[in-house]
Amino acid sequence: MNGSLAANAALLSDIQSHLTSPSCDVAVCAPAPYLEQCRTMLADGAIAWGAQDVSDHESGAYTGEISAAMLTDFDCAYVITGHSERRAYHGESDALVGRKSARALAAGLRPIVCVGETLEERDAGQTELVVQRQLDAVLKEVADADLVRLVIAYEPVWAIGTGKTATPQMAQDVHAFLRARLAARHAAAATQIQILYGGSMKPDNAADLLAMEDIDGGLIGGAALKAADFLAIIHAAA
Repeated sequence: MNGSLAANAALLSDIQSHLTSPSCDVAVCAPAPYLEQCRTMLADGAIAWGAQDVSDHESGAYTGEISAAMLTDFDCAYVITGHSERRAYHGESDALVGRKSARALAAGLRPIVCVGETLEERDAGQTELVVQRQLDAVLKEVADADLVRLVIAYEPVWAIGTGKTATPQMAQDVHAFLRARLAARHAAAATQIQILYGGSMKPDNAADLLAMEDIDGGLIGGAALKAADFLAIIHAAA
C-alpha cells in the first residue's frame, strides 16, 4: 500500500528510461486505483503490469471487492494471489487462494501465487509441509492445460523486513522442492513454470540468488520502490 500519482509517475518514468529492451520479463503490480495510470504510462512498452489482489467471485454484491474481469479491463497481465500479508492480516485460507488463482486464470490473467512459511514453522521443521499444503490447494483448482500460466513465488515470511535472510542455498532447496511437487502433477509443465523468490531480494543479493538452478526471478517488495534498486535487480537477472 504505497505510492501516489506523482510518486508513481516519477518511479515508472525512471524505470522506463533505463529499460528499453530488457532481456527478462518485467512487470509491476500496483494498487488497484493506479492501474489506469500504469496502463497509460506502460502501454506498448517493455514492462507489463498487474494487480495485488483479486476477488474469488465473478461479480455481484461484494462491496469493495475487485473482480478479475475488472482487472482485464485495465489490460492487466498479472495478479498476485496469496501474498503473506493477505494471509496474515486478512485471514486468507489456502482454499481461498486456490479459488482466486483459478478465477484469475479463467479471466486470462497470470496469477503470481505466493507460498511461504513463518519463522515458527521453519524452526519447527515444517517448511516443506507448509509450502506443499499451500501449493496443493492451488493445484487442486487448476486444470493441466493452465498449469504453465501459473507463476509461483516463494516468500519466506521470516525473511521479509526482519533483518534475517535466507541463503541462496536455503532458497534453492525450497524452490527445488516446489519444482518437484509441480513435476509430480505434470512433468512438462514443471520445467516451464517460473518460480520466483520473494524473501527480500535486493541489488546486493540478487545475482547470487538468481544463479540458483530453480530460482527463475524475483518478487520484489521494498526495493521496487526505488528505481535504481529495481533496475539493478533486473540487470542481475539478464
